Amino acid sequence: MALRVVVAAAVRAPVGARFVRSAIVACAEVQEVAARVPEGEVAVAVRLTGDRQLRRLNREFLGLDEVTDVLAFPSGAAPALGADEAGHLGDIAVSIAAATRQAQEFGHPVEAEVALLCVHGFLHLLGWDHASAPEESEMNRLTVIALDRVGVEVSERRL
Repeated sequence: MALRVVVAAAVRAPVGARFVRSAIVACAEVQEVAARVPEGEVAVAVRLTGDRQLRRLNREFLGLDEVTDVLAFPSGAAPALGADEAGHLGDIAVSIAAATRQAQEFGHPVEAEVALLCVHGFLHLLGWDHASAPEESEMNRLTVIALDRVGVEVSERRL
């Protein structure tokens, strides 16, 4: 597996692209997650943006007229067969404003919250969900493992 993470910051973000990439790559290396990542070269796009865009995306794609912290849009495409092209797994949009509020609420650094949201979105791209308590528990377990791999700790109250 070769994972390419493309990061675009539409707002001033407290984290750099390298940090975002490291969190997602660490997640992709967790055994259970790696088993779901398609073989070959695959790509993920991450957009660090604001509440307004997340609200618009939430309204347009999910019919919910409210701000959210992260959205994931799986492409449903398999990796491309060409050596120079990457199969696009999907897009992740993170509200930096929401991440900042949540970091303050839970008492951990904004960087930790952004990493958590990126990992959360990546898990959604690969089919994980949190509609039930067991699903949520599994997503949280995988998130903690991924964050540990990059040395990120979040408040116990957060997960």
